[in-house]
Amino acid sequence: MSAVDRLKNLLDTDRLAVAGGLVVADRTTEELATSTGMNTRAVIEAVGALRSAGLVSTIDGLHHLEVQALRAIANELTDPDLPMDPIIGFGMTDEERNVLARYFEGRTLTSVPTSRAKRLIVLERLALEFDVGQKYPERDVNSILGGFHPDWSTLRRHLVDEGMLDRDQNVYWRSGGRVPGVYRG
Repeated sequence: MSAVDRLKNLLDTDRLAVAGGLVVADRTTEELATSTGMNTRAVIEAVGALRSAGLVSTIDGLHHLEVQALRAIANELTDPDLPMDPIIGFGMTDEERNVLARYFEGRTLTSVPTSRAKRLIVLERLALEFDVGQKYPERDVNSILGGFHPDWSTLRRHLVDEGMLDRDQNVYWRSGGRVPGVYRG
């Protein structure tokens, strides 16, 4: 069962009430019925559905909310394998798209190319994240680049060194690189 399906399983009002009751403590069916105001049959059905999704376990008559399973769902849903923006291939040659495919997994830059020619292709892609004519404080530049790679300071330095970003007193703006919609093939 996928994370989304498991989460959908939880998002039924009876199941959510039962899960909420189990957040406080492990409980029996009767204790859940009392704390939620539900009838015993509804509690049994909700617990059964939550158990089938791996969100609740039952040992010796006590139902237990599987918090680790909820954390796993949260991790899976917050770190999805997102495809790169459609703009990644727009106006780029097949060779450039192949370079980007080698260094990106989804939106994550897996490594900064050591070859200047390949690094320029990657930097041009990253420069597309910055709107022409808009000024960005350094913390925003770091945040944008950090969404692609943990070494945002190196990426920022490369973008400035290659003339794709310019800066003055910790304020940055686009000064070069590819313009969306303009083919340079």
